[in-house]
Amino acid sequence: MNPVNTAIAVVVAYLVGSISFAIVTSYAFGIADPRTYGSKNPGATNVLRSGKKVAAALTLLGDALKGWAVVFVARLYSGELQFDGIALALIGLAVFFGHLYPLYFRFKGGKGVATALGVLAGFNAWLALATLGTWLVIIVFFRISSLASLLAAAFAPAFALYLFGFNAQTVAVFVMSAFLFWRHRGNIGNLLAGREKPIGKS
Repeated sequence: MNPVNTAIAVVVAYLVGSISFAIVTSYAFGIADPRTYGSKNPGATNVLRSGKKVAAALTLLGDALKGWAVVFVARLYSGELQFDGIALALIGLAVFFGHLYPLYFRFKGGKGVATALGVLAGFNAWLALATLGTWLVIIVFFRISSLASLLAAAFAPAFALYLFGFNAQTVAVFVMSAFLFWRHRGNIGNLLAGREKPIGKS
């Protein structure tokens, strides 16, 4: 691993992760800032509460793509830039934490589900598909976004262990999963109390 190249890439990854597509898309569509209504979370689920499905879809796509693109480019040039598995794991975590704590928005970001999925796709397509499959199964049967996200986050480290064994990228997946649970702590309380509402219900 080249420490200088890795440090520069980590900073760039964080800055890319700091782009909040919920806020950018809402501005483009003339929607209120997602931090001012609903859950006040700048994410696709909250943008969907505005009634603008296209804006919500673009938010989801943008947040996922930034996670994937950063890791994909790092992997693509890993030989020239001397990135090893540890460097790729750090770069993936940097874009994820950029979304959670964005420099451009006073370090108040989203919960990180879509960006985490993008990072997983950058690590390994099968890892992302298995995690997405878990999310889809839960969302189809229960229609509760937070529950689907939490269970997908719970299974992702197990999928990573199966695919990679215990390596730097697996550790990164564990870290992201832990922070996803932390960012959803309010939702966990609502789930336990039966107050979490399915998608489409006010």
